[in-house]
Amino acid sequence: MIVLDSLTKSFGSSRILKGLSLEVPDGQNTVIIGASGSGKSVTLKLIVRLLEPDDGRITVDGVDVGEMDRDDLTALRGRIGYVFQFAALFDSMSVAENIRMGLARRGHDEQAIRKRIEESLEVVELGGSEDKLPAELSGGMRKRVGIARAIALKPRYILYDEPTTGLDPVTAAVMDQLIMRTRDLGVTGLVVTHDMRSAFSVGDRLAMLHDGSIRQVGTVREMQASHDPVVRQFIEGRPERVALEPPARRSAG
Repeated sequence: MIVLDSLTKSFGSSRILKGLSLEVPDGQNTVIIGASGSGKSVTLKLIVRLLEPDDGRITVDGVDVGEMDRDDLTALRGRIGYVFQFAALFDSMSVAENIRMGLARRGHDEQAIRKRIEESLEVVELGGSEDKLPAELSGGMRKRVGIARAIALKPRYILYDEPTTGLDPVTAAVMDQLIMRTRDLGVTGLVVTHDMRSAFSVGDRLAMLHDGSIRQVGTVREMQASHDPVVRQFIEGRPERVALEPPARRSAG
């Protein structure tokens, strides 16, 4: 289980997280929803210490991430796959080479690496794409390679950063299916998104991030039935009311 306890994070004078607490249960997909700029991606980066919190505590499987030394942190990152918002593939490397890097760093032999690459690409329905360059792939295919790269390491957890951003509806639905398939393989998922269609499709539990902390947590049905006006406004996609000044009257003559 991943446990986030009272996390705070500021960038300069901008305070992003203000005491965020959340539990991510094993074997489920937990989805953090919230507006752009609310701190969803920052939260993911704190978990694997790509960023450091100003205050608060993160534990993964009962171990405090903030107290890990370099070797322990490397081992942690081996158990946590990370699917970046824009895939973050190396343009000069083939699909297979992009996936190979993490496996080689973990000391797998070449035979095992080739097998893992083949298996992970089959899971995301990109078998036979090993020699293609990222520039030859669509945006959706690049994101699927990002998932393949994550699952090739056989992680215990996968963090998904806005997995459907920039995708057409059909490709986004395919991405949702892959996230569910990965969960069914026994991987615990933590997804951040502002795409409510996707959140409802893949989430076992939803957590609403608002004003730096978790506003409400619940199942899809519980969140859809919420009476909290902030939650309802967000999941229904209703804009805030904007007071408009009446147009100035023109003087006659």
